[in-house]
Amino acid sequence: MKRYALVTGASRGIGRAIAIELAKDGCSILLNYKSNHAAAEEAKRLIEEAGGEAELIPFDVSQPDAINAALDAWFAAHPDDYIDVLVNNAGIVDDDLMLMMEPEQWHRVIDVNLNGFFYCTRRVIEGMVENHHGRIINISSIAGQKGHPGQVNYAAAKAALIGATKELATELAPKTITVNAVAPGMIETEMAEQVAEYMPERMRDMNTIPMRRLGKPEEVAYLVSFLCSDKANYISGQVIGINGAAL
Repeated sequence: MKRYALVTGASRGIGRAIAIELAKDGCSILLNYKSNHAAAEEAKRLIEEAGGEAELIPFDVSQPDAINAALDAWFAAHPDDYIDVLVNNAGIVDDDLMLMMEPEQWHRVIDVNLNGFFYCTRRVIEGMVENHHGRIINISSIAGQKGHPGQVNYAAAKAALIGATKELATELAPKTITVNAVAPGMIETEMAEQVAEYMPERMRDMNTIPMRRLGKPEEVAYLVSFLCSDKANYISGQVIGINGAAL
């Protein structure tokens, strides 16, 4: 029986690295993205070149109707299968000091980074519960543990994701489903470049990172791979930082 893994926001950056690594582990990847079809196709090509399997499943994680429609169609085409691994990775930033932050900026970031977790997880966990097995990995952030000016919306969403991880882990533990959060620091991604446009000193000042470098998306993917493996059967409700000792 194939082991299916849904990775949201998987066309680029950390999500792409996670999808590729899980494919190497033998998972068949449901590669989610919102609109960048070219980047998603490239991620799919990289997975297949590495000997893995992937299918594209586009939807906006902030839109529950779109999520349900896409996943209903997938389940209808796979009546004997379920999604055993869910990586809630999709995320955006829209930085500004709170004094100048518009309500739209607040709601947009909360909708994708936090509500997207709720919508996707609620739809997927039924199959995990029925099969008494599953892995849920929520990609939080050091911003949810340690404040940075200009990211009140992003920090609020990522901190809430940590709380949701701990609570959901207790609910699903009797069904041998683990739920963990990974909290990356500054990683070499397009999102980090967006942050650099708003606060360039954070990207230049390696003194804030004891290892004196940014992390690589693949390093986050290795951690997610471990948490999805049988070696992590007794690890649940945890928040694991990957930040070069920045916290």
